[in-house]
Amino acid sequence: MRDEQAEALLDAVDGGDDAVTLDGLRAVRNGDDTYTVETPDGSHEALSASAAHETLRRDEVAPYVTNWYYWTEDVGRAGRHRRAFLRRAEAADTHPVPERYDALRNGLKTEWGEAVVTATLGADGHRRYEIRHADDRGVDAAELDAYDGPVDARELSTYDDRGRYRPLRTAPSLVSGWVFPDLDGHDAVETLDTLYPASIANWNLEREGELDVTHWRETAERQTGIYGVVDELAPDAVEWVAEACCVDSQCLKRREWEYDEDHELDADGGSGAFPCREPCSLVVAAARRWTKLEEEETRTYEFELTPSEKEQVEAVVDAVADDRTDEIREADVYEGANRYRTRFLRAKRFDEEGNLSGVPTEPDEHGDDHHHDDEEGEHGDDHDHDDEDGEHDHDTDEHGGGDHDEDDDHDTDGDGDHDH
Repeated sequence: MRDEQAEALLDAVDGGDDAVTLDGLRAVRNGDDTYTVETPDGSHEALSASAAHETLRRDEVAPYVTNWYYWTEDVGRAGRHRRAFLRRAEAADTHPVPERYDALRNGLKTEWGEAVVTATLGADGHRRYEIRHADDRGVDAAELDAYDGPVDARELSTYDDRGRYRPLRTAPSLVSGWVFPDLDGHDAVETLDTLYPASIANWNLEREGELDVTHWRETAERQTGIYGVVDELAPDAVEWVAEACCVDSQCLKRREWEYDEDHELDADGGSGAFPCREPCSLVVAAARRWTKLEEEETRTYEFELTPSEKEQVEAVVDAVADDRTDEIREADVYEGANRYRTRFLRAKRFDEEGNLSGVPTEPDEHGDDHHHDDEEGEHGDDHDHDDEDGEHDHDTDEHGGGDHDEDDDHDTDGDGDHDH
């Protein structure tokens, strides 16, 4: 422990009318200008200034002093969301300081989406933080690409491992193979908040009972322009939207919005550590397309398929829906969604116009190229809706609605300032 840490504590005691307290430490200046220092291990009373200083440096008291200094001087109270997360990262509200310090020396891990944060004890009670992908647990840090801070995190989170743009930052497609080996508390939180925008603020707002949730009906009703049609989507279809988009396999947020305040959705909302407080712009954009498709009347078609071929069509749909097509080996022809089996089915059952079993979509089709897209041209505008960066936000000021889980809604610190 450094002398300045003890001096800072005594200065705080001298400068206030109340006792200084934190995590089992209590220090107060008495009316006779003596000091009392208390910890769970014992009480030291009627201390002179010099005796108080020496008491604070004792082995059984010093951890409480350095802990106080870290949380008061290093972290501070201005950034309440940051402070709340960092205290969670070491279970500060449930474990006493000595026990916590022992655990920190070995590293305390917190999963956040696909990232793992490891908090460790640095010199004089300071904390250091390492962040890496959960898939890289146990990998020597020297084997990973090392980065320094939040700016690097933006680049890492932009594309998946196949180089495809990630419009949804909370999709479970974060690349692995990297590490932020030595961050302070401020940069650790900012790095996580770059990987998963507003996740820490929304987590803490929910924890404090202050998370404002906007349900589907309210989001849909505020849409304007080309997205105004989404308020026509039937409740059953909203269930299907939530089942398609808002589960753990598609998004790491935990859906807290429902159809409306009085009607919950039956679809699983996920089990993520941080909440989703309203339908994001990706969901709104997809719902626009589904609204148009749901306007179509059902028809009865007759196809000739063998039982195995019917099951194969179902397997192909499942594999695409679950994003498993890359996992199916070329040699595994027993898998229904195998590429060669699918090509065989197409060769056998599709005609030259691409109709299954030669059955046209429209009864009067004779090889014409029919499209069912609406007049706005949906193929060109239903992609790259980045709800995290706000680049395609459907807010009422622009196009109506969308996801407000951005830094411009809830800054990480909770003090109205942004630390980027």
